[in-house]
Amino acid sequence: MTEQVAVQELNLKRTDPEVAAAIEAEIRREKSTLVLIASENYASRAVMEAAASVMTNKYAEGYPQKRYYGGCDYVDIVERLAIERVRKLFRCEYANVQPHSGSQANMAVYFSFLKPGDTILGMDLSHGGHLSHGSASNFSGKFFNIVSYGLHEKSRLIDLDQVDHLARKHRPKMIVAGASAYPRVIDFRKFRDIANRSGAFLMADMAHIAGLVAAQLHPSPVNEAHFITSTTHKTLRGPRGGLILSEEKYGSRLDKGLFPGIQGGPLMHLIAAKAVCFGEALRPDFREYQEQVVRNARTLAEELARHDFDLISGGTDNHLLLIDLSARGLSGLEAERALGAAGLVVNKNVIPSDKRGPQVTSGLRMGTPAVTTRGMKEEEMRMIGSLIRRVLDQPEQEKVLHEVRGEVAELCRKFPIYPYLNQEKE
Repeated sequence: MTEQVAVQELNLKRTDPEVAAAIEAEIRREKSTLVLIASENYASRAVMEAAASVMTNKYAEGYPQKRYYGGCDYVDIVERLAIERVRKLFRCEYANVQPHSGSQANMAVYFSFLKPGDTILGMDLSHGGHLSHGSASNFSGKFFNIVSYGLHEKSRLIDLDQVDHLARKHRPKMIVAGASAYPRVIDFRKFRDIANRSGAFLMADMAHIAGLVAAQLHPSPVNEAHFITSTTHKTLRGPRGGLILSEEKYGSRLDKGLFPGIQGGPLMHLIAAKAVCFGEALRPDFREYQEQVVRNARTLAEELARHDFDLISGGTDNHLLLIDLSARGLSGLEAERALGAAGLVVNKNVIPSDKRGPQVTSGLRMGTPAVTTRGMKEEEMRMIGSLIRRVLDQPEQEKVLHEVRGEVAELCRKFPIYPYLNQEKE
């Protein structure tokens, strides 16, 4: 059998046409729609090449030069590169790049420094927090005693007086600062002051804002929080995965908390992709990209406010915005479906004091990382804001949805992604 024939027989279209068809359909979907989901982005070709590399084959339990398997010389190289680069990127002493996700990074921190039943003070999910910050349906809510803080009723900003009051009252072992749907700056220094007064550890979950922190466009939790967790996708624009940062003195405990504490073998192909991602984020153009992400989010927020949309907290300081649809008589689910039919991909989201459940919601969350990666700027954000208004003014009008879908398709053609993929379908 020649090498050429062997390659052809191993081709995905030949070996599994159903999976190949689904992947090709996903390529077409991503190319032909505008992704406004705040937690999504487009990884670079280099990141995807590393993620699809032969390093997926290697079992590497343990850490560089301390593995439980032989043959780890080259995976050690990429893990050390990832650690060195992320430490430089965030100016920190210690990093662990093995967490499979942001939630597992959080789990590793909790299980390294807390015992089941200990109290965690975290942000309420309906006010912008994350499942792993104490939701009753999540491991965090099942293993630990959860006390939740939220937004001020009028300003819809994090109520730091409430955080301080709850910390003094409940004396949590850990306070979590971070969010998945909060459009404003998080004051990590004030959170640390509260943690110090109450004798708590402070964990900063910067999964959403990590790219902004790396570009020095959001205050860094490094040197404020005892532990910092993040994902590597979202604003960092890397592969799906997680990381932990801290001071060196906590490093050994965190390493053991992750492996063997909650994970086995690390995903070395994704760690290689993380190394590529961190390298990309160290380049000067990464800051320019993040600056545009923020400008785009503010422009989109301003355009939607001009069309009388109710923005939680009145606007945004970062990459995302949250819309309260209550006054429009629409649920988040209805709005998500209508916009999706028009080629605008968003996600429904709970809002403070939401009377609808999480499967329906009264809000929408939007973000600008992915459209900024396409190369779009303020002019396009104003266009997108107008398209959103047209759809949500008449969400059941097929003619409107069809017209907007055509305009979205034109924007996608003007700002293409992955031109090297699926060429035969172009």
